[in-house]
Parts: sequence; structure tokens; C-alpha cells
Amino acid sequence: MARWVPYCALAWAVVTVNFALPRVAPGHPLDYLLGEEAARLSPRQRAEALRAFGLDRPLHEQYIAYVVGLATGRWGRSVRFGRPVLEVIAERLPRTLALFIPATLIAVFLGTVLGAWAGYTTRARWDAGVSSAVLLLDAMPGFWIAMVLLSVFAVELGWFPVSGSSFAASPQPWEQVRRAVLPAATLVLATLGRTFLVVRGAMRSVCQEEFLWALEAKGLPPRAVLWRHALPNAWLPAYTQIVLHLGAGAGGAVVVETVFGYPGMGRALYEALLARDYPLLQGILSVVAFATIVANAAADATYPWFDPRLRGGPAA
Repeated sequence: MARWVPYCALAWAVVTVNFALPRVAPGHPLDYLLGEEAARLSPRQRAEALRAFGLDRPLHEQYIAYVVGLATGRWGRSVRFGRPVLEVIAERLPRTLALFIPATLIAVFLGTVLGAWAGYTTRARWDAGVSSAVLLLDAMPGFWIAMVLLSVFAVELGWFPVSGSSFAASPQPWEQVRRAVLPAATLVLATLGRTFLVVRGAMRSVCQEEFLWALEAKGLPPRAVLWRHALPNAWLPAYTQIVLHLGAGAGGAVVVETVFGYPGMGRALYEALLARDYPLLQGILSVVAFATIVANAAADATYPWFDPRLRGGPAA
């Protein structure tokens, strides 16, 4: 039970920070909730707006109401979309997951294969070439990769649609896939290097272990040594990063979704920032924070599946 106390404390801290942001920032919270409209309100309208957002009550009552609202699903109403925040999130989140999860799995697979081989191989030129290419790709900004793919494959070649904004309205599954290919490819190229570097570094460390030398001395083929014995021992650091990356991905890739006009959580976050839609911004950030906390807890709980040394039991 004690192992979950830090996660509960972290969740409480996230809730408190989200509550405090509009109140400690310069100006009045209504300036963030209503944007330019707040300056044109009459005193009576301003009082009604304060009452509508619950800002006319003492601070401690506002905090209690905010926490109760999070727990009971009353997250407020989006100023930008004129709909409940949970309704907007429920509409956008599946689209982001449909884009982000396949892209992450592909990036993890490619990064793991390339990183494992680069860390295990004794071919210095091959290792240097692949590492340099992946590092160069990892150093490129995501928006630049998106613009290059958009210019080449959508504008010049015409293989894919220029925008993914009509993704939800498209009745054909194949058309939805076409509109998601370029954003997903951008995410793969932009995140491939993270897994590659972690796996390569872990593999370099594992390759110094004596049990691998013993297996090679017994005549076990290099491929069997790499995939059956070395990679499972180097997998734990990569697994940590992958799980945390999936948790943070609940917010979507803001830059990628904005460049391609993809209607996901990242695009909604960008629109909320532009419109000073604090209820929606607060809701999306809460989802991202809670998803990251859950992913962290899940990684902590599943470590023993990959590392028997972490399992409980009497010492040998």
C-alpha cells in the first residue's frame, strides 16, 4: 500500500497546480477563461460570469468544488467549443490514440531492432553510420519533418491528402488511414531516436557481461545470442521509456497535429491556448498528467515481469 502513496501525492500536486495556475498568473482568471471578451463585460455581466465559473466563492470553497468536480466528471464547459470539456476530450482522445499508439509501436520496434544490433555488432562503420543517421533524425524538429513529408508526399507526389482535418467526417476507413499516414510517419521519425539510444546504450552495457561471452564461446550463433539472451537483459530501460512515452502521448503531438490539421487532443490543446479556453486546457493537461502517473505506476508494477531479480521471494 505504501508504494502507491507517492503516486497519490503526485496526483494531488497536479490537481493543485491546475487549480492554482489561473489564479496566480498575472491578471484575473476571467481574462484566461473569456479572453478579450472579459474586457467588454459590464459590472453585472462580470459578476454573473464570476458566479457561472464559481469564482465568486472563497478560495478554499473553489478548491473543494474543483476537486469534487474532477472526481464526479463535472470538468466545466469549453469556451472555445461551447460544449462540456469531457465531451470534447472524449471526441478527440480516440483520434489521438488511433494515431499515436501505432506510431509509437512502430518507432519502438524499429528503434529496438536498430539499437540492439548497433549495440551488439562489432562492425564499427555500421554502428557509426546507423547511429549518425538516427541522431541526425532525432535532432530534426518535429515540425520540420512534418513540413518535408507534407511537401514531398502530399503536395508534390499527391499520394496523401494535404490535411487531416476531415478525418472524422470521412466515411471510408481507407480514407481515414490515408489522412493519418503522414502524421503517424512524422511521429515515428521524430521519436525513433529515443528508443534507439536507450537500447543501444543498454546493449553496450550488457555485452560486457561474462554470460554472453560464455554463450559465444560455446558456439551459439550471434543472432541467437543477440535476440534470445542479450536483448531481454537490455530491455528494461527501454521498457521504462516506452511506457512513460505512451502515458504522455495522451495529449497528442501538438506540433504534428497542428501542422497536418489533425483533429486530436494536441490540436485541441493548441486551439485552447489560442482561445484562452482555460477549462479545456485544464482538462487536457489533467488527462495527460493522470495518464503519465498511471503509466509510471504500471511500469513500476510490471518491472518484475521483465527482471526476475525484482520479484519477491526468499533469497537463494
